[in-house]
This record gives sequence, structure tokens and C-alpha cells, in this order.
Amino acid sequence: MKDTKAKKGAVTGKGGKPRNEEKDLKKKKLLAVKDEKFKRRQLKKERKAKKDPNQPKRPPTAFFVFLEEFRKTYKESHPNAKGVAVVGKAGGDKWKELTDAEKAPYVRKAAQKKADYDKAMATYKQKQVDEGEEDGSLEESEKSKSEINDDEESEEEDDDDDE
Repeated sequence: MKDTKAKKGAVTGKGGKPRNEEKDLKKKKLLAVKDEKFKRRQLKKERKAKKDPNQPKRPPTAFFVFLEEFRKTYKESHPNAKGVAVVGKAGGDKWKELTDAEKAPYVRKAAQKKADYDKAMATYKQKQVDEGEEDGSLEESEKSKSEINDDEESEEEDDDDDE
């Protein structure tokens, strides 16, 4: 005779378990997977370095320099356009139609902004290094800790040999 764990008259699924038990198991597994993904995301957020608000912002590309100007003219000619996506789509289409000669002024402006950013970033990094030296947080020696420990051990061995 067939031995089932299900009650008499109950609809059973695979393995003789009632179907609602199977659903419960599936829900538990799904929740466990979602919980694991949530935990991984939280750990990733914790590991991510916090951004310094004083750090210079990255410069815009030539397309975004063009888009700043295009946005103004598009808004004037299409006052009913409310969405950002509409303006972005129209700007992208217009950018694709431009020739290299027409894109050149925007490329020059972007290059100038990139040069300004590089100068600002160099200044920012130098300031970080200077602050690190004042705090004493930077290591004075360029040797790694393992190299320093190796040197100390070899000196101790030399001292033992002398005795």
C-alpha cells in the first residue's frame, strides 16, 4: 500500500506532499535567495568608499557640452515638452546628425574643461597628500611592512651570531 504523508482527500504534489506545502517551501527558498541578495548589496554599500564632497567633479564630454546649449534652444522652440527624456532623445538625434566640423567647438570646450579638471584634481590630490603628512597617517618609509619586518629579523639574527 502507498504510504503518503498527505491527509486523505488532499490534493498532493510531487513527493506526496500537499501542494500548499510545496508553495510554502518555494516561497521560503525565494525569500532566502532575496535575503541573501539584500545582504550582499548591503555589504557592497559598506565596502564602497565614501566620496569626498571637496573632490572636483568630472568634466562633461563634448556631447554634454552640446546638450547644455541644445536644451535651451529646444525648450524655447518646444515649450510643451516637459520630460527630460524627450529633450535627451532629441539632443542625441541632433548630435548624430552633426558633422565633425560642427562638433569641433563642443570638443574644444570639453577639452578645455578636461584640462581645468586635471589641474583642479592635481591640486586636490596634492592637498590630500599634504594633509596626510600633517596627520602622520602616511608611512614615512616606502618599504612595505613585510620588508621592514624582514630587515628587523635579519638584524636580530646578526646580533645572535655575534654572541
